[in-house]
Amino acid sequence: MDPEALSAALLAVVTPLAEARRQGSSEGLTAADLPLERPKNRDHGDWSSNAALKLAKKIGANPRELASEIAAGLENVDGIASVEVAGPGFINIRLDAAAAGALAKLIVDAGAAFGSNETQRGNTINLEFVSANPTGPLHIGHTRWAALGDAIARLLLASGATLVREFYINDAGAQMERFGRSVVAAMNDEPTPDDGYAGSYIQVLAATIAAEHPEVLALARTEQIGVVTDLAYALQLGEIQASLERFNVHFDVWFSERVLHAHPEDGSPSLVDEAVDRLREQGHVFDEEGAVWVRTTDFGDDKDRVIRRSNGEYTYFAADAAYYLNKGDRGFAHKIYLLGADHHGYVHRLKALAGAAGDDPDKDVEVLIGQLVSINGAKLSKRAGNIIELDDLQQWLGTDALRYSLGRYPADSPLTLDPEILQKRTNDNPVFYVQYAHARTHNVARNAAASGVDRSQFAPELLTHETESALLGALQEFPRTVAFAAEVREPHRVARYLEELAGLYHRWYDNCRVIPLGDEPVEALHRTRLWLNDATGQVLRNGLDLLGVSAPERM
Repeated sequence: MDPEALSAALLAVVTPLAEARRQGSSEGLTAADLPLERPKNRDHGDWSSNAALKLAKKIGANPRELASEIAAGLENVDGIASVEVAGPGFINIRLDAAAAGALAKLIVDAGAAFGSNETQRGNTINLEFVSANPTGPLHIGHTRWAALGDAIARLLLASGATLVREFYINDAGAQMERFGRSVVAAMNDEPTPDDGYAGSYIQVLAATIAAEHPEVLALARTEQIGVVTDLAYALQLGEIQASLERFNVHFDVWFSERVLHAHPEDGSPSLVDEAVDRLREQGHVFDEEGAVWVRTTDFGDDKDRVIRRSNGEYTYFAADAAYYLNKGDRGFAHKIYLLGADHHGYVHRLKALAGAAGDDPDKDVEVLIGQLVSINGAKLSKRAGNIIELDDLQQWLGTDALRYSLGRYPADSPLTLDPEILQKRTNDNPVFYVQYAHARTHNVARNAAASGVDRSQFAPELLTHETESALLGALQEFPRTVAFAAEVREPHRVARYLEELAGLYHRWYDNCRVIPLGDEPVEALHRTRLWLNDATGQVLRNGLDLLGVSAPERM
């Protein structure tokens, strides 16, 4: 019996009791109103409910008396071994071994789909993250957002959302012109401009362009800067894309800022032009001293924002507005932005922009701010000079260790990682601990096959050892863990769950044999334990995949 079935049984018992006291009305009571919790003390049973405490006042009942009535009803439900009332009205439920153990086969049969749920069904989400300027390599801050953003996307997709991973390419504006001048200076053996980009990667871009497009060397300086900027931009963006793919992060959409400013061939307004007009139609745009403003203070911003200066030039806010509206035009009702620690000022601005566009700032836009991350002993990039590069970190620590460690902590907490721990092949290293548990499940399965133990029998009522009860209890929690982690955008909840599950599996492994000793015959218990072993491996594998981490079969 899984938590959903137990919740349904609890609702079926509680509803008539509530209706009897409310003269035929249970006021739309649902299973969500009757939460189940795993008791910290396993002596208190498999599940606990405070349903009586929650409902007693509402329906005019004594909590403990109501709990006793609920307990009496639950005792008649198939799969429930016993029900006890504790304290002022807590209900402790113990499943019979067969009902609890049946989960092992359910997990194996479901395979990679186990843990998937429908809690985000109907949500259409645009998730934007990383969005680095295409003027240099990805650094350690981008690395944290790449790991977290991709894990959040995986969680939301596993929970039924319709979602697109999007990278906003900030390829318009002054930084691109400085980037182009820097590469041109390198091509012409000139010093880096005072406001330009340094680092040997600029030299590499210059050499590559000179070798592949020697004709640019003969161009006049102004034309040379324009052409080289575009060529260097394409090369650098390609490197960013390759770095992310190597890091197991895939984007569905690469959205160029230039699209927002471009004028269609028919001469119609650009998306930025249209954005100003659309916000004006909403009644939140005003003109003052020759400039065009958006009254964002109506929606909690600390000051109104200029969207077009008096000289006719658009501000960055104009591109933000056009991009936000474009996401809605593409069908995304909910927009999630993952921004770095230096972007706190964007939160109110984006919320205000949503309100000015006619959306609900509290519902339609969500901004997650990540804190700084550092790694002890990490060296600045030789290519970029002043940053720690993603590629260097990946080569040093490995994709799995880096992704797991970055996903293991809340985004809003500053983070310092210890490379010595991440490179250890011991239980001190969390990613090794979880991956080793997964590899051990495969080793058990291989040894079982060699000893003639297969899954031809399944007798869940035999899974009665205390470590089996604890392991099954944890396996039941996986779908709820996935759903909750998706809801609160916190992949670290999956990582911490996997570590707990790995610990429970190792304790089970130490106490319960899948393979008979010596000349003992293969019995139903051995075969049934193989189901539990394989179910645990499946959940570990599914959880690691949600974090973008591999699940090795041998270590």
